[in-house]
Amino acid sequence: MIRLRRTATATLALGAVVAAVFGSAGPASAHITVDPKEATQGGYGRFAFRVPNESDTESTTKVEIFLPENAPLGSVSTMLVPGWTAVVEKRTLDEPVEVHGSQLSEAVSKVTWTAEPEAAIAPGTFQEFPVSVGPLPTVDTMVFKSLQTYSDGTIVRWIDEPTADGVEPEQPAPVLELVAVAASADPATEGEARVADDGQEAGGGLAIGLGVAGLVAGLGGLVLGGLAFTRSRREPTAKV
Repeated sequence: MIRLRRTATATLALGAVVAAVFGSAGPASAHITVDPKEATQGGYGRFAFRVPNESDTESTTKVEIFLPENAPLGSVSTMLVPGWTAVVEKRTLDEPVEVHGSQLSEAVSKVTWTAEPEAAIAPGTFQEFPVSVGPLPTVDTMVFKSLQTYSDGTIVRWIDEPTADGVEPEQPAPVLELVAVAASADPATEGEARVADDGQEAGGGLAIGLGVAGLVAGLGGLVLGGLAFTRSRREPTAKV
């Protein structure tokens, strides 16, 4: 009996620890995210903002994604999401920026998705909102501060930027990591290397061909020599 009580006590203690550890991490794991989380600077890409519903009783009726001011995007196209209306807002830049050889004077500032009553994100579900954007700026990260509005009027602000120590903030904003384009090799150097490789391949092929021919000739000589030796043994010796 005492052993059973000890086992039950240990089980309850373990359950409390697990609940404390994982339970406290639950809300932060349900924030708005962007997928994929990494892209290449200067290119175009298709991304999806994934919005989970955290409420047990209310539905998500509106999602607002704010584009970073320090990383202007000239082109943002939304994909049709049934039951949702998307509105793209632009802002005038203080100073035009050059993007792919052309001057950009306007940039997209915000994208807002609003749901019809039957299309709201219900409790326990999530919705993705795809966009096509570009050209991506030459920055290391893009932070998309976001607002999530529920059917009772509650607004959850996913606006916390990444911390320097890497610890996830309480209400993190979606973050897109951008990597630089790999520097290409000198075309002239590539041409010289290709010519050298071709020469080596040609020389190697010729050497292999000569070696095979020599081997075949040697085997042929051995066969002929063996036949001649056998024939000489079979023929009678002439008498003098």
